[in-house]
Amino acid sequence: MPLPTVVGMDERIVMVDSATGLRLTEGELDEWSAAATVQLRRRGVRLGDSVLICLPVGPHLLVATDAVIAVGAVAWPLPAELDACDLRRRILASHARVMISDLPQALDAADGSRVRTVVSVADLRVLAPSRRDADRR
Repeated sequence: MPLPTVVGMDERIVMVDSATGLRLTEGELDEWSAAATVQLRRRGVRLGDSVLICLPVGPHLLVATDAVIAVGAVAWPLPAELDACDLRRRILASHARVMISDLPQALDAADGSRVRTVVSVADLRVLAPSRRDADRR
């Protein structure tokens, strides 16, 4: 789990993950969202596409939603705490071909739906080594 960011005077914190204490600054959000946008485009997400997002509330959900909007796609949030039947019903109703999730119950619920591409949180960060990572070197 990443360590909390040491924030300078000029950096605004946009989110603090209550579960981990991870603080996300405005610059980190912009950097990660830009990388996530590129990853979604590489996976064929285009203007007007529906993209399911099934993640717990936290920085990953914020980044995924920003990236989907930046591509011009439609974000379909699915609460991570939904039971399997409700998840499946909503996935089928969306007609989405792309889902962003790491949750096993969401992946299982998408089986047999139109979802053909599942993007994990790790996939969204491929191009965005954070300043935190650079500082550790």
